[in-house]
Amino acid sequence: MTRHFASDNNAGIHPEVMAAIAAANDGHEVSYGGDSTTARLAERCAELFGECTVFPVFSGTGANVTAVASVLRPHEHVISAQSAHLNDDEGGATERFAGSKIISLSSDDGKLTPELVEPLLHVEEDEHKTRPRVLSITQSTEWGTTYTPAEVRALADLAHGAGLVLHVDGARIANAAAWLGCELAETTSACGVDILSFGGTKNGGLLAEAVIYFDRSLASYTRFTRIQAMQLASKMRFLSAQLLALLTDDLWRRNASHANAMTARLAAAITPLAGVELVQPVQANELFVRLPLEHVPTIARQARFSIWREHDTVARFVSSWDTTTDDVDGLAVAIAEALAG
Repeated sequence: MTRHFASDNNAGIHPEVMAAIAAANDGHEVSYGGDSTTARLAERCAELFGECTVFPVFSGTGANVTAVASVLRPHEHVISAQSAHLNDDEGGATERFAGSKIISLSSDDGKLTPELVEPLLHVEEDEHKTRPRVLSITQSTEWGTTYTPAEVRALADLAHGAGLVLHVDGARIANAAAWLGCELAETTSACGVDILSFGGTKNGGLLAEAVIYFDRSLASYTRFTRIQAMQLASKMRFLSAQLLALLTDDLWRRNASHANAMTARLAAAITPLAGVELVQPVQANELFVRLPLEHVPTIARQARFSIWREHDTVARFVSSWDTTTDDVDGLAVAIAEALAG
């Protein structure tokens, strides 16, 4: 059987999430978010994050577009890392939908720092220039690295001092919080994040994403933005049920911790091998290693994975909530045998 390490999107739905969907499928409920499950989700998010406003949506791209478009005017732009999903992997969705530029910054590890961002905050009062409005970071990043709460706070303080909104693309926020050993709020609302794209699909959900506003004043127009972005679910209870399941009994942490542990296990097994070079530290559920080009086809016959950077053969291996130790150990053996020739 081919092992899947290309993406955590390849995994199925966690049984507890599936059960929550089935439980929500009982009789009639008010549509478009007027249901009891969505109300319970809002209450649960308030318990976990503090005062907030929650908008369930279908997809990660939809969450990011809805989040940033809700606070942008046409003459304003987003600042992000070059590798950020909304800049590099969403087909220009933000630019097309919001009609706003994304100004990206090169970063070897996918993380932004105040030193990188600060020079972009000085914009002349000139109608010929767009103005920064949103600083967007990814947690954990597209390179598998994780911001500490202190690093998030430093960026929040910088953004707020310049009148910007701090948005977090949290497609893997659960993995980041699990690796940090902290609660979800400690790396978001408690350290100055204004808007979070909360991801659940990569962590055991089917359609499980939400835009969460910790600065509730920013959510004034989101109900309009969400429907225009085609992210308003008529039968919203089935989206909300998934998110509620993930946020109940620490299912989000159980799933993410397991995925992280499987990635750490793989890293421990293969990074000592001759010819394998660790590219980024393992801080969530993604492993980036440089492999000898000539051995990639052989390894690919044993497992699905991504070549993240073609010119120097950087491969990405991603573990999921359902990755097993047998999966990991089998892949490690396949890599070792391929490298041994």
